[in-house]
Amino acid sequence: MQKWEYFTAPIMIHATQQILNNFGEDGWELVQIVPGPDGNGLVGYFKRPKA
Repeated sequence: MQKWEYFTAPIMIHATQQILNNFGEDGWELVQIVPGPDGNGLVGYFKRPKA
């Protein structure tokens, strides 16, 4: 059975593509983006297969 590890990170609007590409290079797959807890900014939820 595949096991996963998860990661959350703030996503800055002015650098979205660069941030997502950097996480993708490290093997992270974007699952969802939601508003930040303070209502400002965004939070990305990522997953990747566990080694």
